[in-house]
Amino acid sequence: MNYSIIRRTTGLVLRFEAMFLILPALTGFIYRELAGAIYLLLAVAYFLLGNLLNLSVRKDDSTDYFTKEGFISVAMVWIVISMCGALPFVVCGDIPKYSDALFETVSGFTTTGSSILTDVEALSHASLFWRSFTHWVGGMGVIVLVLAIMPMRSRRMGSQMHLMRAESPGPVVGKLVPKIRDTAKILYMIYLGITVTEIVLLLIAGMPLFDTLCLSFGTAGTGGFGVLGDSIASYPVLQQAIITIFMILFGVNFNAYFYLFLGKDKKEAFRLTEVRWYFAIIAFSIVTITINIHGLFENIFMAFHHAAFQVGSIITTTGYATADFDLWPQYSRCLLVIIMFIGACAGSTGGGIKVSRIIILLKASGREIYHYLHPRSVTTIRMDNKPVEQETVRSVVMYVGVYAVIFTTSVLAVAFFDSGQSLETIFTAVAATFNNIGPGLSAVGPTANFSALSLPTKYILMFDMLAGRLELYPMLLLFYPQRLRH
Repeated sequence: MNYSIIRRTTGLVLRFEAMFLILPALTGFIYRELAGAIYLLLAVAYFLLGNLLNLSVRKDDSTDYFTKEGFISVAMVWIVISMCGALPFVVCGDIPKYSDALFETVSGFTTTGSSILTDVEALSHASLFWRSFTHWVGGMGVIVLVLAIMPMRSRRMGSQMHLMRAESPGPVVGKLVPKIRDTAKILYMIYLGITVTEIVLLLIAGMPLFDTLCLSFGTAGTGGFGVLGDSIASYPVLQQAIITIFMILFGVNFNAYFYLFLGKDKKEAFRLTEVRWYFAIIAFSIVTITINIHGLFENIFMAFHHAAFQVGSIITTTGYATADFDLWPQYSRCLLVIIMFIGACAGSTGGGIKVSRIIILLKASGREIYHYLHPRSVTTIRMDNKPVEQETVRSVVMYVGVYAVIFTTSVLAVAFFDSGQSLETIFTAVAATFNNIGPGLSAVGPTANFSALSLPTKYILMFDMLAGRLELYPMLLLFYPQRLRH
């Protein structure tokens, strides 16, 4: 194991986090809050700490990333930035208990949106901004941001791909252009462009600037932290509709935007199988839930509006809410739980298993059934008119298997430590955190929070948030004894 390269990566990212903290510091100064000075002091401290970590690495140490170093570096980076990112909440007094601050920060960076706060509006503006900005940083990935801005030294071709693979969602991570750094730049250019577009539209719709920035960060990262206690419910319908559209847009595979805006063949964006399935699932869910809940609202338009918002929020794993969907009929609640697991597209900022994995799994199952009827036949699974490699199919099946094991273990562990909670609460608490969604049902529903859960449960759910965001394996490697071997 090349520990020096892990220290170098962690030090570099810590310096980036120091620069991120300048934004909430400025917010605090604008609103004349003491929190602004605290954020600035911590920014300086983290920058110095990042430099110290880099100084501890010798110049002659290897700069090559292999799969092991790439995955473990990413896991360590996310743990460190979460631990450091939680400290401002504690020092400011906004979240006095460090364990609760850590839960909130992990939830922020992993774009989960699950919260332990009982009074969101009591936080300083600086902390509210930092809380939402962690969503934007975590949405596309902090390592991807570093790759986009700064070159990372490596003598070995393809070394940086191991870092990007560990952080980017989906069964296959490819390069849009030959160079990884250029791919990262394109992804962040698209990400920033759509975020700015949402900010402009919300401002035109009359939303205050502070709310606009925080909610746009949450939408872009498909996170879900709001600045009001009722999430999005008290905002006008037009502003809610804009957020609905952008939640769904951020759940689209960013390859589609590359083809649409930068590709030679614009039609390629509309041929992506995953994107077509994604919109089909959304359309089916919105229509059937609208029919199911129309009696709860004054007219069919409002039923459609709230159904569209909640479907968009849940399938993209954003977690905002305009209504208490825990009070909706069983069909609607069951369907929302199902799309919690499906999630958004691979290569988006959304969480969940991913639509592409569901497609491959269904096609692989269909192929197995066909082989029972025609044992000597040779069939190939295809997506986007291209054959899917057997190694990709194998990795998808293994991913879903490992996913099921972690999910089941987490449910049992939470049931052990919080035996007083209902099965619905326990099951959806794990589903909401593991799939990076935010709210669940019952005691962790859209009008509740996670504060009542025990301390061991909170740490289990923090692990689930990190494992879900990093596609399982980077976090699992930390507990694998052979990682220590060279």
